[in-house]
Parts: sequence; C-alpha cells; structure tokens
Amino acid sequence: MFDVMSVQNARAKSWAALLDKKHRDRAGRFIVEGIHLVQEALRCGAEIEAVVYDGERGLPAELDRETALAEQHDLLVSASQAVMAKCTGTDSPPPVFAVVIKPVVNEEALFREQSLVVVLDGVRDPGNAGTIIRSADAVGADAVVLGRGCVDLYNPKTVRSTMGSLFHLPVIEADLSKLLPQAKERGIRLAATSLQSAVSCFDCDWTGPTWLVLGSESDGISADVLALADQSVIIPIRGQAESLNVAMAGTVILYEALRQRERAGK
Repeated sequence: MFDVMSVQNARAKSWAALLDKKHRDRAGRFIVEGIHLVQEALRCGAEIEAVVYDGERGLPAELDRETALAEQHDLLVSASQAVMAKCTGTDSPPPVFAVVIKPVVNEEALFREQSLVVVLDGVRDPGNAGTIIRSADAVGADAVVLGRGCVDLYNPKTVRSTMGSLFHLPVIEADLSKLLPQAKERGIRLAATSLQSAVSCFDCDWTGPTWLVLGSESDGISADVLALADQSVIIPIRGQAESLNVAMAGTVILYEALRQRERAGK
C-alpha cells in the first residue's frame, strides 16, 4: 500500500488521463468508480492495476471484506480528495475507484450453440449502451457487440451505466461489415429492429441462434447493416407514444427471447 497525495504525482496524472478515450486506448486501461463496480471487478477476476480510495474516509468496509483484495493488498492506494476528484471527473468524487486493464475477449463467445447476442449499430448514448449491456446480462445473453459509431465502451458514463454487467459477459467492439457476414455464414439469423417492419417482435422466432441488431437513437440502423439482416421486427405500440428508446426496446425484445427460449427448454 502507498499514498498518492498530489495531483502532480505521475500516477495520478496517468489515471486522470484515462478519462480521455485516446489515453484509454493507448494505455489499454480504464477507470471503474464506486464501491459496487470495484466489488464486481474484484469478484469477476478482472485484471486490476490499482484500487484507489479516499485516504480521509478510509477504505470502504465493503471492500475491506473482499477476499480478492485481501489477497492482493499491494493493489491498495490511499489518495487525497483532490486526486480522487481529478481522476474521476465528477462533482462528488466516489470513495474509491479502480484502474482496470482492458480484457482481451475471444470472439468465439459470439458463436456458441443457440447464441443470443445483442449488436449495437451507432448507439452513441452511454446510458442506453450501458442499460442494454445490463439487460443482456439479465437475460443470460452470450455477448454484446458494439459496432463502429457507438459510444466508447470504456467511457466512464458507459461503465457506470452497466452497473457491473460489463464484467459478467463478453462485450466486444467490432467492425459490423466484417462480423455480421461471418455470423450469417455460421448459421446465425440476424434480426434487426425497424419502425418500417410489419412483423411484431412477439411473432418472431427467437429460439434459434439469433443476433438482435439495434440502431442509434436518432437514425436507427444504418442501411448497410440493415441490408445484412435476415428479418426486421417492430415492437407494437397501442398508445400514442411514437416509439421506445433503444435501451427500452432492446430490453423488451430480449425478455421475449428469454420467454420463448425457456418455453422451448433452450
């Protein structure tokens, strides 16, 4: 254990730089903030470089009881409130954050038998992306794919929105123009949401290997990606709402897929 009290400290500067995507990409690291997210990272075996806590407040009791942290006591860093604020970029700094090494994800996780994968095309809102990852985790989906044009997976707001689900299932950033044809070649059906579709998501068969493709909040799915889909579906709306946001729409469809699969015993 050691202390970092000055914002001019080299380690403090390197951690603060992780608030910027280019530095996250270069360093291959990202920040997770708060007790719950740090607990999830520890419990899921994420590769952690440091657990940094507010020295004035002390190490949160919840983390003091974590076996994984007790076994790696050298990860602990006590920091000043100024360092905590600089490295988290929030008005009210959390009592703890961790520096986590980006995982290397095997894409074969996408192609499991009867795979259910969520594919995001141009989803730029971190809250929506994080919520979709949580929903995919909740229904037991195999993975989530973020295509080009999506918000950075390791954006602090995205990470917070996942509420730890980021550590529970593979989340992969990929070029959809290359990945989706590979999926089709391996017998996976691509089902895309579209407001122009006449097929209800409740009439679509989700029991086989299927990837659900969701588009951006404002533009929907890009024409190139939509052209690769085997089927387009719509969520029926009976009231006067024009549509559901992408996170809500994805959650509705994922739970319909779960319902069908449980009924089919898959």
